[in-house]
Amino acid sequence: MTNYQKEKPVQPPRDAQNRKDKKPSLPSYKRGPFTWLLIVAGLFILIMIVQKLQGVEEIFWTEFVEHVKNSHIDSVTVKDTEITGEFNETARSQREGSGSFVVYFNPDVQGRTLDKLLQENNVKYNIAPPRMWFWNLIGMILPIIILVGIFYFMFARNLRGGAGGMLMSFGRSRHKLQSKDRAKVTFEDVAGIEEAKEEVAEIIEFLKNPKKFQRLGGRIPRGVLLIGPPGCGKTLLAKAMAGQADVPFFSISGSDFVEMFVGVGASRVRDLFKQAKENSPCNIFLDAVDAIGRKRGAGFVGGGHDEREQTLNAILVEMDGFDTNDQVIVVAATNRADILDHALTRPGRFDRQVVVPLPDLKGRLEILNVHAKKIKMAPDADLQKVARGTPMFSGADLAAIINESALAATMTNKEHVETSDLEEARDKVRWGRARKSRVIDEKEKVITAYHEAGHTLVQSMLEEADPLHKVSIIPRGPMGGATFALPEKDRTMFTKRYCMALLQVCFAGRIAEEMFCDDISSGAQSDIQQATRIARQMILTWGMSKTLGPISYEPDTGLDNKLYFMPSEREYSEKTAEEIDNEVKRVTDETYKKAKELIEANKEKLEKIAKALLKYETLDADDVKVILDGGDLDKPTVGDLLAAEQAKTDQPEPQEEQQQ
Repeated sequence: MTNYQKEKPVQPPRDAQNRKDKKPSLPSYKRGPFTWLLIVAGLFILIMIVQKLQGVEEIFWTEFVEHVKNSHIDSVTVKDTEITGEFNETARSQREGSGSFVVYFNPDVQGRTLDKLLQENNVKYNIAPPRMWFWNLIGMILPIIILVGIFYFMFARNLRGGAGGMLMSFGRSRHKLQSKDRAKVTFEDVAGIEEAKEEVAEIIEFLKNPKKFQRLGGRIPRGVLLIGPPGCGKTLLAKAMAGQADVPFFSISGSDFVEMFVGVGASRVRDLFKQAKENSPCNIFLDAVDAIGRKRGAGFVGGGHDEREQTLNAILVEMDGFDTNDQVIVVAATNRADILDHALTRPGRFDRQVVVPLPDLKGRLEILNVHAKKIKMAPDADLQKVARGTPMFSGADLAAIINESALAATMTNKEHVETSDLEEARDKVRWGRARKSRVIDEKEKVITAYHEAGHTLVQSMLEEADPLHKVSIIPRGPMGGATFALPEKDRTMFTKRYCMALLQVCFAGRIAEEMFCDDISSGAQSDIQQATRIARQMILTWGMSKTLGPISYEPDTGLDNKLYFMPSEREYSEKTAEEIDNEVKRVTDETYKKAKELIEANKEKLEKIAKALLKYETLDADDVKVILDGGDLDKPTVGDLLAAEQAKTDQPEPQEEQQQ
């Protein structure tokens, strides 16, 4: 299966030394109303458990009389309408239950016979003084007062919207305020997007020196929209703005405006812009603005009374309501600019749209150097080679490669991160960990070897194709094997010859299976999908068909609303669709035939590559070149390396030998 992909020592922060000398402050824990409610409930439960553990058993009057007559009770205490006491040892040995008891009685009825009953059975009794009436009243009212007080201090105060208010605080903005002293990210940490950095640098200059630009009658931009794929550095760029600008920096996510209560989002927008105007000049950063900035209408957000639409309307009003002298600039980031409302992206609201693209070769190298400063790199570590082998990688992907390489080097007890660690990390980030422990059937392994040998041969012999990097039959992720290309430069356009070469490389694996294994397998699934996608794009989008001519038949993927309502609609006839299918079939058949002719003319070379793969499992470009030139490989196999490593482990240490 073929896969195509389109430092200095660490400098501590300026205040790092000061932070080392200071002891870290202890975290502060603030209990909210619900925490206090749980504490009170826990106390009530604890009191009930203690009472239960005390084991006071409530009995009926008739049972009490029976126990007295049977001499089970030695003494009691009479208080108001209850009698309390304990059973003696005789009663405890004859019955189950608690040792203490309480019995309630009516003094006007049972009280007349109580004295006689106790005296006749020689039971000692003590009459406690009666409880005053106000103590009874307090015992009834005090729990109610405590509960009312708890609910008042926990809920009523919050309803008034004071500091830390609960319900009224829903309408307050949940932004984070950052200052220059707290920011840790600067423009030195942002690489690979120089044009975007320049745009943002102008915004910072606007905030610091507005009179410089108003001298000629210019107006400060009200909004800047950062557009780019995920992981390209939009949020990092905003953090760098907070680090560079000497003004307040309000940051909030688009999803923080939306709540279960209607109108909360709009209220938070008004509160945010109110605080921003009070602290001007300042900067507002809205991350993932597409969460609230989607196009309005029934086909997008569900009606005119949708909560997101109300929030969007509030943002539109606030941004359009800025005075000319309001030095408040809104910076928003999104990776779905196609679904944003036109009223939000028009000039006057977001005056500038800064594209943050995927980094090119130079940008990838700069990003790798930035992240490599944080780890120990070997002197011969080739970041240039890694940058060449990572086309279409985002800045987040490159950061993950550096981190994974450091982890891999640590696990193998290396002192530095080497080029092999970087390449393994790159393959792991893109395709997953190598499944070396997987048990592979020998026949399946042979088919995979010839399949990848076919890709390798055609990739190496076609001048229009990208140079070969390495080939492996070690399973990785969902793949049984892979052939890796190493582009010499980033391609901003695709020529027809290059596309035809790609198609030949895609079909080479299937052709090699059919020619050498006398069978075909499902391993060519992704190759066929990739070839079909390239061929259809050549015909539908790039106009590379002589029959159909330079006409685009691909659906419009711009900002047209009908794309959302009828995504499957096509703008050409059935006859044209049939011609498109015929052209795709013609292109694929032509490239399949050329690849087959190339493999038939070099069958011996392909077979040597396959046998080398079965022996070594992984070959780099130099190994393949030796084979194609007619030479023989002479390097240790995977089994030899494992045996050598095992021998080192089994060899006793010198000190142990001397002791023996």
